[in-house]
Amino acid sequence: MGLFSKTCEYGIRAVFYIAQRSHAGYKCGIKEIAEQVNSPEAFLAKILQQLSKAGLILSAKGPNGGFYFDEKGLQQPLSAIVNAIDGNDIFTGCAMGLQQCSGHNPCPLHNEFKKIRTQITSMMHTTTIGKFNAQLLKGQLRLDK
Repeated sequence: MGLFSKTCEYGIRAVFYIAQRSHAGYKCGIKEIAEQVNSPEAFLAKILQQLSKAGLILSAKGPNGGFYFDEKGLQQPLSAIVNAIDGNDIFTGCAMGLQQCSGHNPCPLHNEFKKIRTQITSMMHTTTIGKFNAQLLKGQLRLDK
């Protein structure tokens, strides 16, 4: 079980894969990305279209087309991916999904979850898409299960 929705998990894995492959100007096709991140191709195509429309990844059509990043794109925070796919609930929402949860009206998990949520929010806002490229290229990190 992951922290994010399945849609967001596929999106994050795909973004890391595309970022890794973009280092030499390579553009990735949807079939390649889906195979490498163990995602259903049609489902991933919709996710990547959503990320492309949000301006988070670049795409080019044609025989040499595909998805890719430029240097500016690699500097975007991971939180931008999550926001584009799942919205900002993970950064602001209640652990139990209660709409009225707040400091004045806390759920049973509020105080402890708030600490964890703050750490996750900080990490996702300060970590860039390109941060892990060197380790991915060396095979020190994995994107498949």
